[in-house]
Amino acid sequence: MDSTSRASITGALSKTILVTGATGDTGRPTVELLLEKGHRVRALARRDDERSKRLRDLGAEVVFGDLLKLNDMRAALEGVSRAYFVYPLADGLVEATVLFAQAAKEQGLEHIANMSHKQSRPFARSKATLNHWLSEQVFGWSGLSVTHLRVTFFAEWLLYIAPLIRQGRYVVPFDAESRFAPIPASDIARVVIGILENPEKHAGKAYPLHGPVEYSHKELAAIVSRVLGKEIVFEQVSVPAFLKLLGLEGNSTFRSHFEAVRVDQQERLLEGTDDVGTAIIGRPLMPIEEFISNHREVLT
Repeated sequence: MDSTSRASITGALSKTILVTGATGDTGRPTVELLLEKGHRVRALARRDDERSKRLRDLGAEVVFGDLLKLNDMRAALEGVSRAYFVYPLADGLVEATVLFAQAAKEQGLEHIANMSHKQSRPFARSKATLNHWLSEQVFGWSGLSVTHLRVTFFAEWLLYIAPLIRQGRYVVPFDAESRFAPIPASDIARVVIGILENPEKHAGKAYPLHGPVEYSHKELAAIVSRVLGKEIVFEQVSVPAFLKLLGLEGNSTFRSHFEAVRVDQQERLLEGTDDVGTAIIGRPLMPIEEFISNHREVLT
C-alpha cells in the first residue's frame, strides 16, 4: 500500500460512513467489515429488529428511516462524510436517489458507492434495471463524487432458493445454459469498502463486478450437488411458478423483473468476468465452492 492510500484510509477512519440497507445482503457485511477495520459506521435500517440489534451490538450507530423521505435522509446523513447507497428490488429507486442526492449535497458528502445492476442501460426491459440506470444519471447530474458498481447475480442466489435445494432441486426461471459469474455479498462489501477508503481512485467510475468464474445454471447445479454430496437436479420453471415456490406469487415487481432478466440472460447480458474486485481488495474473490461449503447448514 502506498503512502497516499495509507493517508486516505487514515483520514477515512476519522469520518463517519453511512450504509443504507444496512441489514440487507450487502449492507450487513459492509457494516461488519467497516467496524472490524475501525471505521465509525452509521447503519440505516427500516425497523428495529434482531438484525439491526446485531449491528448495534457490534458497535454501529443504528438509525431508522425511510429512503423515500427527505428529512429522514437529512437526519441520516448529518455528520457523514462517505456513504454506501443500496436500494432493494422495489419501486421508488429513482425518487430515493433524488432525495439521497439532495441530502448528500446539503451535507457536502465526499463520496458515494452506489449499487447498480450489471445490465444497467438506457433501454433496459426491466423497470428495476432501467431505474438503476436512471439512478446513475441522477447521481451524475448532482455533481457528487460517486462510483457505480454494476454487479451480476450474487452468490446468495443459492440461499434464496435454499428451501428447494434442500429438496434436491435447483429451480430457476432461467435457461439451463444461461451464464453468469456469481459473487458473494461479502466480496461486494470488501469492494465497497475499498472504494470508500480510497475514493479519489474510483470517483466517476462505473465498474462491472463479477465473481471469479462463470457458470451456466446447469453447471452451477452440478457444483452444488458435488460440494454438498447429494443429488441436486436442475429444473427450469416459468417465472410465476418460480415465485409461487418461494411464496412471492403476489409480488408484481419481482415477476416483471425476473421475466426481463430471463431475456437478458438469453441475450448474454449477465455473462463475463473481470479483475475489478481483485484489484480493489487486493486478494482473490471467493470461489463458489467455498461459498457453498460455508453455507452447508442452510443448503442441506
